[in-house]
Amino acid sequence: MNVTATQPVKYKGLRGFFNFFLTALLGASVNFISQIVYRRYFDFDTSVFMGYLTATVVSFLPTKIFAFSAKQTGNTGREAIKFVVIALVALVVQVFVSKYTLEWVANPLLPSIGKFYREKSSHVVGMGFSFMANYFGHKLLTFRSTGMYDRIRSKSARQSEKQF
Repeated sequence: MNVTATQPVKYKGLRGFFNFFLTALLGASVNFISQIVYRRYFDFDTSVFMGYLTATVVSFLPTKIFAFSAKQTGNTGREAIKFVVIALVALVVQVFVSKYTLEWVANPLLPSIGKFYREKSSHVVGMGFSFMANYFGHKLLTFRSTGMYDRIRSKSARQSEKQF
């Protein structure tokens, strides 16, 4: 029985997850810090939204290059579009989880803790859920060839041929 044949796949998956975690840590740091700055000018929900958008812009290339080893795929445009779609889904997850964690958990259960700490802890909970949405979305869709683009392209080519 050859056990070594399956081990590299296991370690490759763990390595990919760890690399994504490191790039997500960069994005999370940008998100966390920029949200504090945005909070001075906007309400909580808007500042979470703005922090997330800032982190998304900053983290696309490191995620592409380091987390998913997709440096030379030649599909950067398509990957950027898929990255934005997944990021928008994860954004909704983060904003709503942050908002409702603050409203339903932190404010009612921890009223003696300062507002800043209740908001930041709720924001971190939202970031955790967003991390999972981003990881699985990017792993399963963004930096993988799904064939969807080719199907859409061939379908539109067939439709344009029918018009002539």
